[in-house]
Amino acid sequence: GGVALPGGGRVGPLAKMLPCPGAHTWQALSQAAACVLLLPRFLLTALMLWLLDFLCIRKKLLLSPAEAQAQAQAQGQAGEAGRGPPPDDPPLCVSDSNRMFTLESLKAVWHGQKLDFFKAAHVGAPAPNPEVVQLDGRTRLRILDYARGRRPLILNFGSCT
Repeated sequence: GGVALPGGGRVGPLAKMLPCPGAHTWQALSQAAACVLLLPRFLLTALMLWLLDFLCIRKKLLLSPAEAQAQAQAQGQAGEAGRGPPPDDPPLCVSDSNRMFTLESLKAVWHGQKLDFFKAAHVGAPAPNPEVVQLDGRTRLRILDYARGRRPLILNFGSCT
């Protein structure tokens, strides 16, 4: 089960599956380029999250007790008239558990932007055509090989109940 080399030697099946060293360099360079390209967009998003947190905290903490009482009375009267905030609207509360500018949210934003940058499908571009393996485990085709004429190709991921 090996591959014959031009000099007469053979390479085992594991060796032919290993990527070439240049692939790792190319991958590292593309990751570095993505970081440089995504950094301004990420910083803008982080600034927006910080501003949202700042505005929420400012609104909550900087209201004087008299303003807070007047606002509560106005909401109570508006609620009686049917124009107040909806009953499922949570009260504005500042705590560590509902802040938007957290390390976890910044990690999620960075990860999402990287996924968006490296995705294979782009609006207006041809659809990706990845290789698929049939159930027998030996036959490999491309997804678009299953398309017939002008009929649409439907991919169903999951059950159809």
